[in-house]
Amino acid sequence: MSDITAIEQEALAAIAAAGDLAALDAVRVAELGKKGRVSALMGALGKMSPEERKAQGPLLNTLKTRVDEAIRLRKDVLENAALEARLVTERVDLTLPPAPGPGEGALHPVMQVFEEIAAIFGDMGFTVAEGPDIEDDWHNFTALNFPLGHPARETHDTFFMKALEGDTPKVLRTHTSPVQVRTMMEEKPPIRILVPGRVYRNDWDATHTPMFHQVEGLVIEKDIHMGHLKGCLIDFVKAFFEVDNVESRFRPHFFPFTEPSAEMDVKYSRKGDAIEIGAGDRWMEILGCGMVHPNVLRNCGIDPAVHQGFAFGMGVDRLAMLKYGMPDLRPYFEADPQWTRHYGFSPWLTPSVSGGLS
Repeated sequence: MSDITAIEQEALAAIAAAGDLAALDAVRVAELGKKGRVSALMGALGKMSPEERKAQGPLLNTLKTRVDEAIRLRKDVLENAALEARLVTERVDLTLPPAPGPGEGALHPVMQVFEEIAAIFGDMGFTVAEGPDIEDDWHNFTALNFPLGHPARETHDTFFMKALEGDTPKVLRTHTSPVQVRTMMEEKPPIRILVPGRVYRNDWDATHTPMFHQVEGLVIEKDIHMGHLKGCLIDFVKAFFEVDNVESRFRPHFFPFTEPSAEMDVKYSRKGDAIEIGAGDRWMEILGCGMVHPNVLRNCGIDPAVHQGFAFGMGVDRLAMLKYGMPDLRPYFEADPQWTRHYGFSPWLTPSVSGGLS
């Protein structure tokens, strides 16, 4: 009994005197390790007579419990003290971004392409403009020269919301063009804006989704003509697809809000599943464009005899598919982490015209 009491007192004193975690662990090994004093006493129980085991067993169990509990409490004290010391001596610069870790997420390809397009047109002097996803009939259709009875005004093309009493129904915008209208009504020329955002149409298959992403551009100045439009878009395609030369053509087309209107095609070649933009033996349509219709300018309070302009629009999802080889639009919206890890981009690498887009 006296030996057990002495060992307990010595062990508790050594635990209390341990000045750091390493010293405390040394005490733990000396007392409770395989060759420790307390472990040795516990191992000796098997050599005792039944009467001795009955007397010594509870005492040794109590000794082991007290030493183990003292070590645990002392460890908590030392860990807290070490943390306090670190907090006093260490400083974290909260203005720095955290270092990216493996598997902690990636930038969605659509967001990457948004950034790339904004970088290219930003270098040309465009600023980003935004507007609401829920629009009224005037901004989404009438101001943009859509006549009554136009197919886009029907439910097979457009999502209409329930109308309030005595009012026309709101719509989920079918393009980002209403932002152009709002900008022309609120600002005076010269205007040079880029309008990225979500748009909504009643469609769903491998290359169409009910919600998708679009970027439109608008330039309103004096003496603007079709040559400015063509030069701007050819420079954009070269920068976006990162090729030196692009063979392109502008085919006559019809849009209610531009006149003349065109679709821009570029030459491309296919090598297996890969598509190379710039040259080849096939044409691919990539965007629509044209000179802003005089009716649109008048609707927005701009005199078409003084100011002219051009506009263009492109599907961001489709551009991402072309550039990065994604065969189907639908996984864009399925929130599959494996797909995002495969096609995603580092959020810390900001695209720039000089430093590289992708």
